[in-house]
Amino acid sequence: MPFDLVTIPCLSDNYAFLLRDQQSGAVALIDVPEAAPISAKLKELGWTLSEIWLTHHHPDHIQGVPDLTAEHPARILGAKADAHRLPALDHALTDGETFQFAGHDVQVMDVSGHTVGHIALYVADAKCVFTADSLMALGCGRLFEGTPAQMWASMQKLMKLPQDTTVCSGHEYTQSNAKFALTVDPENPALISRSREIDQARKDGVPTVPSTLSTELQTNPFLRPADPGIRAQLGMENATDTDVFAEIRARKDRF
Repeated sequence: MPFDLVTIPCLSDNYAFLLRDQQSGAVALIDVPEAAPISAKLKELGWTLSEIWLTHHHPDHIQGVPDLTAEHPARILGAKADAHRLPALDHALTDGETFQFAGHDVQVMDVSGHTVGHIALYVADAKCVFTADSLMALGCGRLFEGTPAQMWASMQKLMKLPQDTTVCSGHEYTQSNAKFALTVDPENPALISRSREIDQARKDGVPTVPSTLSTELQTNPFLRPADPGIRAQLGMENATDTDVFAEIRARKDRF
């Protein structure tokens, strides 16, 4: 892979990511929960920040921008639809747009649901997608602004990416997500195994993010509303995928 990918824990349970093109040395940062750990990692690695990509407007994803850019100036990119709630953008992005990072295509995907105007950023050459609070490890973001239908449509977009795509999501929620997932998909051997691995990783203090799309497709109930076992568990054998997704989300909200 011609890229380096670094996961940076921030705040109590957030993640930021650094993506570095090895040939040019260009560095993109995805989301800025807080400046200090990101600045420290840049100094440790000796990297110069080139760009900041913002996924959505929630403070725990953008509040570190002023302090970080005071020390590490960089071009800021984010969704045009969310621009009124983001720091000042140098490039406002639209759904379906492709922009260039160090000569590599970056695909912009509207993944509204958690918020309206939330974007994911897919870098095919790096085989990774930055999903923040849309698709998460064994979960999806709570629907603060969007509808279940919107979020399910967003999940379907992400499900079409290559299965070897690395999914870089925004929080360390995986252990609690696994406990919930087992309530709606209790007989899934891949989920049972993954849950055990997650418990051990957290016991060892190891991040469970990023994950892979193939693993999410096998174990994440928010990508599996068509699964007969989940439908039977919910008593929704004849419902639409959207309605099953909505029920899974509603149950997670109450979990």
